Amino acid sequence: MITVTSADGTPIACSRTGEGPALVLVDGAFGHRDFGPNPALAKLLARDFTVWTYDRRGRGGSGDQPVFSPEREYEDLAAVVKEAGDAFVYGISSGAALVLDAVAHGVPAARVAVFEAPFIVDGSRPPVPADHQEQLTALLARGRRGAVVSWFMRRGVGLPAPLVAFMHVMPAWPKLKRLAHTVPYDLAHLGDAASGRPLEPSRWSGLQAPVLVVDGGRSPATMRTAMAALAQALPDAGHRTLPGQTHIVKPAALAPVLAEFFRR
Repeated sequence: MITVTSADGTPIACSRTGEGPALVLVDGAFGHRDFGPNPALAKLLARDFTVWTYDRRGRGGSGDQPVFSPEREYEDLAAVVKEAGDAFVYGISSGAALVLDAVAHGVPAARVAVFEAPFIVDGSRPPVPADHQEQLTALLARGRRGAVVSWFMRRGVGLPAPLVAFMHVMPAWPKLKRLAHTVPYDLAHLGDAASGRPLEPSRWSGLQAPVLVVDGGRSPATMRTAMAALAQALPDAGHRTLPGQTHIVKPAALAPVLAEFFRR
């Protein structure tokens, strides 16, 4: 493990594996160096790249601060990129939204790839409630960590109630509850992009690096529509759909696509 220090003094825990050009992977909700899709993805990409993974603030071996703003996570990513050197950057789900905004705000990246930023740009599903921060803050203040996770899965992700209820007895449930305090962080990165309204291209006008937007062919139409709109909204972007994949993308299907893009 390597620890870098973010601009506000927060320690950020990182790991690296492989050899070649630097590639930083950014997790979505609940993910960290030991949990989620990126650890397995890192092993596959390490054949061609020096792959950096890190614990976003409040997770795993990284620290946190009492007051959060999305800009603090831009600074966290900047600290990892500085340690890695000239780097490519990839983000998944809410980590994709983080990456796009961070690079648009000046975090250096030679190329950027994202998988299914959880945007909602039409009326095909209910938007994330506008008062999500207030609702989640109230639940966390009462110590209702499980309720925060359930709220996120139902109102944020849009999963059916029976599936969310089943998740309560799954082995991963305690891990999700331990990270419930970071759920507001992920939702903060969505901004207005989960409101059901069209994306505002000016949000990413500062992002000049080439971007690859990837989605799954079996993901909901809401997601695929949003990713097509995202590719159109970015200054320099291509769009790729992985046949047979969903939001729980298989690393073996994703890794070759990322490697080809970053090797160009």
